[in-house]
Amino acid sequence: MSSPVLSAVREDSAVSSSSSSSGPRAGGPRPRRSFTPVQKLEFLTAYEDACENNEGGAFLRREGLYSSQMTEWRRPRDSGVLAGKKAGETIGKLTAEQAENARLRRHLEVSESRLKKTEAALELMGKLQAFLESASEDMPDVPRSKIR
Repeated sequence: MSSPVLSAVREDSAVSSSSSSSGPRAGGPRPRRSFTPVQKLEFLTAYEDACENNEGGAFLRREGLYSSQMTEWRRPRDSGVLAGKKAGETIGKLTAEQAENARLRRHLEVSESRLKKTEAALELMGKLQAFLESASEDMPDVPRSKIR
């Protein structure tokens, strides 16, 4: 049996299918999208909000974006280059100083986050120790440690 899809061979040996004329790539490649600094900031904010709800991938698929774009846009945002730019205004590359500032800001954010987690864990451990000490004092049969 023959397949219902008819193919034609052009003179340049490329095969074209009659059913692909209505497909997503029928008109050829789409032009590259470009975004204004304001749009980039909005996408970054929305993406980071979605990541907090474990929906970052779904957001990227819905908007037709890539995680590498978010990483690329985060650098100029963190260094303050995107703020205050008008639509169509070129952003350019970060200077060495701006890149270092962005790297240091990110490092500071990560360190502060770790510090908060560590402080919370220490507080929890202190409460647990106090609870165990009070529980051991209530138990008359258990010999108490001489070291305190």
